[in-house]
Amino acid sequence: MGSGNGSKKPEEKELTYTLILAVFTAVLGSLQFGYGIGVINAPQEIIERHYNLIILGSENINVSEKLSATEPSFVPKDASVTMYWSLSVSIFCIGGMISSFFVGVIADKLGRIKAMSVVNALALIGALLMGLAKLGPSHIMVIAGRAVTGLYCGLSSGLTPMYIGEVSPTKLRGALGTLHQLGVVTGILISQIIGLKFLLGTETLWPLLLALSGVPSILQIILLFFCPESPRYLYIKCGKKEAAIRSLKRLKGNCDAEKDLKEMEKEKNEAAKEKKVSIIQLFRSPNYLQPIIVSMMLHSAQQFSGINAIFYYSTSIFEKAGIAQPVYATIGIGAVNTVATVASIFLVEKAGRRCLFLAGLSGMTVCSAVMTLGLALQSTIPWMSYISMSAIFLFVILFEIGLGPIPWFIVAELFSQGARPAAMALAGFCNWTCNFIVGMCFQYVAELCGPYVFIIFAVLLLGFTIFTYFKVPETKGKTFEEIAAEFKRKKHFSTIVSKTETEMEYLGGSTDA
Repeated sequence: MGSGNGSKKPEEKELTYTLILAVFTAVLGSLQFGYGIGVINAPQEIIERHYNLIILGSENINVSEKLSATEPSFVPKDASVTMYWSLSVSIFCIGGMISSFFVGVIADKLGRIKAMSVVNALALIGALLMGLAKLGPSHIMVIAGRAVTGLYCGLSSGLTPMYIGEVSPTKLRGALGTLHQLGVVTGILISQIIGLKFLLGTETLWPLLLALSGVPSILQIILLFFCPESPRYLYIKCGKKEAAIRSLKRLKGNCDAEKDLKEMEKEKNEAAKEKKVSIIQLFRSPNYLQPIIVSMMLHSAQQFSGINAIFYYSTSIFEKAGIAQPVYATIGIGAVNTVATVASIFLVEKAGRRCLFLAGLSGMTVCSAVMTLGLALQSTIPWMSYISMSAIFLFVILFEIGLGPIPWFIVAELFSQGARPAAMALAGFCNWTCNFIVGMCFQYVAELCGPYVFIIFAVLLLGFTIFTYFKVPETKGKTFEEIAAEFKRKKHFSTIVSKTETEMEYLGGSTDA
């Protein structure tokens, strides 16, 4: 008995230094993703003024001198500035939409580690273009740089959760999967802080602020040399059993790898039956249809919740709410965002994915309604601005507990190795498309709807809450095989119910209670 207990101890060592290094290195891609989302917010006014002067023409006058010498009120705003600014924000998402389709191809061709390393070239090119914005037409350089950075982030936002999901032990998969979102919100917070006017958010330093997005890529390229490849990729995709065992032992310590190999063997057999699964096959196969619909709906819920409307345009929202220093309120959101994400790391393995997602959705629905009420009445009732502010902060907390982290790693949990790359690519494309729609359209919709804009998000959130309640399974602590069986049970139950209703109708009965 004593020797038996002793042999189990190595297996119980779930969190090793190598695993921590691997996850931290992967999450650097998430940090850059978040930086790209948040960096464009704080210096909005300065960059718009720069665009305006470039578009109006400055052949013989240095733009920096003109900005410092001219008060904004004396320079008429060109009508195209709003369009160029919206494009600067949303082109980031177009890049992500395009590249997200190639996540599976790159991950399978190069492997997870090499793929993460290679795509960093895009991040460095994007950072360089934005850093040199003042040497050319700034609006074109920024838009091009944001587009290339978006291409990187579309790939990184698929590769990071995929790698973390494949190297994580089953018991820690949810908690470690949440770190992708923690990296995103930390990146947002860092960009908001260094984007302050007394730091880098100035007329002269804003290109450097945008270019700093390339720093995490340099660090990631170096650290990836010390990270093990995904054992699942090595064994299931490449058939390299010995290499997979070595990778497992590096990640989990000198443990008996048989349990993990048995799970991977089952997954490999399933993958052999499936062969390579394309995006079209995800919709044609009854085994994948329900999981891919759930995946796309969860990613749509994340973006159409209205969270990025707050991230992209929070400064202008707080200005309308009557806040004297809206930039600091935006940083406050970033700080709350980060703390709430840390809390979700501990909650996700205790409360479960489905429970947290439902709690977040229903709470955010209420917050959207309260936010609308506060913004609508603040002109007549001054203290209502504090109500809307409180609703925004609670909205962000609820988002980071459920909608923020869960969609990114739950897709990796819903699909086996054969279908996972295609599913991650499609879910990522769905996420980026919704992100683009919100980023491009929110400013115009907000101008049209005024304080009632968040009612639109409230209605959408209510719809997503209903869908989640009836269709999303719990994946906490389950193997990939068990999750697949859960969908089959749901499908079998739906078929029985459908047949019963048909028979009742045929017999002239009623299915109503």
